[in-house]
Amino acid sequence: MTPRELIGTAEVPGGPPLRLFRRGADFMIVLERNELMSTRMSGSEVALGTMTCDRLSDRPAPRLLIGGYGMGFTLRAVLERLGADARVTVAELVPGIIEWARGPMADLTAGCLDDPRVTLDMGDVAESIRRARGDYDAIMLDVDNGPDGLTRPANDGIYSARGLAAAMQALRPGGTLAIWSAAPDPLFARRLAKAGFAVDEVCVRARDNGKGATHIIWFARRP
Repeated sequence: MTPRELIGTAEVPGGPPLRLFRRGADFMIVLERNELMSTRMSGSEVALGTMTCDRLSDRPAPRLLIGGYGMGFTLRAVLERLGADARVTVAELVPGIIEWARGPMADLTAGCLDDPRVTLDMGDVAESIRRARGDYDAIMLDVDNGPDGLTRPANDGIYSARGLAAAMQALRPGGTLAIWSAAPDPLFARRLAKAGFAVDEVCVRARDNGKGATHIIWFARRP
């Protein structure tokens, strides 16, 4: 097997660093011993984008918030589905992620960060949510491996009752909060419902060929 090559390290404010590895043509972003994402398994990240857009089909000029960028699979999926009148804000806390996107992974990025529909907000997506008031038709979150602060403890607040209340306020009526997770979490699903959302829990495969591990996306609709 081809050995992994360490390409770079990115500091995470308030958390351990991320590392970018390359093995042949594949890239992997790793947090300590956890492989957070890779180019080999992008199916569920793409599904986060496409299935959210499916829920916005009747909305003219939709406004979306994505946190965070990752490897850009969700952003590129959204841009392929949406028209010229859409606007997408990408909130990314880690500058190194964007440096990798524009550097060693530029071919994968395929210019999506320079799309005129995209605004890059370098900062905490939780803050982007807190300062919004009915601004978004959809908010898509893939900043941890599930509804807990894996990448940094401060992210726990995003999934708390207070964090979900802020997301509710940030969405337009009928808007969707979509959250990616590597595994089910019945307690969190109940927390979403208790916060007032109508919850649809969907199982998706990790690979774009329909194979690999099963991941979870919660689509939580604001009344």
